[in-house]
Amino acid sequence: MSRPFLPGLVAAFAALALGLIVAFTVGRYPVSVAELIDVLAARITGRPASVPAAMENVVLLVRGPRVLAATLVGAALAVAGTAFQGLFRNPLVSPDILGASSGAALGAVLGIYFSFGVIGIEGLAFVGGLVAVAAVYVIGSLLQSRDPVLVLVLTGVVVGALLGAGVGLVKYLADPYNQLPAMTFWLLGSLAATTLADLLPLAVPVVIGSAILLALRWRLNVMALPEEEARALGVATGKLRIAIVVAATLVTSASVAMSGIIGWVGLVVPHLARALVGPDFPRLIPTAALLGGGYLLLIDTLARTAAPVEIPLGILTAIIGTPFFIWLLAGMQRTWS
Repeated sequence: MSRPFLPGLVAAFAALALGLIVAFTVGRYPVSVAELIDVLAARITGRPASVPAAMENVVLLVRGPRVLAATLVGAALAVAGTAFQGLFRNPLVSPDILGASSGAALGAVLGIYFSFGVIGIEGLAFVGGLVAVAAVYVIGSLLQSRDPVLVLVLTGVVVGALLGAGVGLVKYLADPYNQLPAMTFWLLGSLAATTLADLLPLAVPVVIGSAILLALRWRLNVMALPEEEARALGVATGKLRIAIVVAATLVTSASVAMSGIIGWVGLVVPHLARALVGPDFPRLIPTAALLGGGYLLLIDTLARTAAPVEIPLGILTAIIGTPFFIWLLAGMQRTWS
């Protein structure tokens, strides 16, 4: 069903703008919108800010990196989920369908187990996600089948289960007083420790992977067709599938390495974007990116303000995402086609 693009895009921009304003202004150190504008204008123009130095530090050094990270992670997971749902022609697919999250989780807990630093843990998580998906793709390619998409999904489920068992084994062997709590906290997802230095390793793969998916947006429409029809239209489905999987895995692995495992964003947001602008991928991908960034910003703000201690993001996205997805299921027959 065709839907007007501009109203949906405006709504997505509004969601992102609302998320940014709320994330910067709400917290234990409240900042008004006027004070936020003053701080940002002072930083852009180079003039001294008229607000206290403590407030400027809160906006630029404490909330700033976290807000940018939440925007990137939310957008990346939403874009990856959108690409995977179209590629596998399944509305229940999420970015971890091929084992990227499980591989990243195993890499992270191994890094914690061997007492690596933050960079080492994030690096192992990133590499673990890429290696997991590469293994899934190699195994799936070796299995001859008339439906390579189905084989790839089933292989991802099996490999993901194996990697999950590996995570459980490492947690069982870990020091229960120091290492195990750190592993559990990481697996539940958080952006609490984000610094400016963390943004570049996150932004580079997310921007590259998202740019590739955006460049392939027209071909994603064709890949949403059955395999035989896509080939009949002259599309090299095998090479294109590899490109889409690599790009989506790149952004997923970078996001999971930065924030831990945050579920539901890549599953729920693509459906919401589809309800706004329809199933056409040139419209769907940018809309999903905007909505994903705004959604995770609001979730992260709630995580750090709703209770005396910070609530892990993975818990909140599940609590909010489950009823929201049930509501979306009622209209999925209309929004998927």
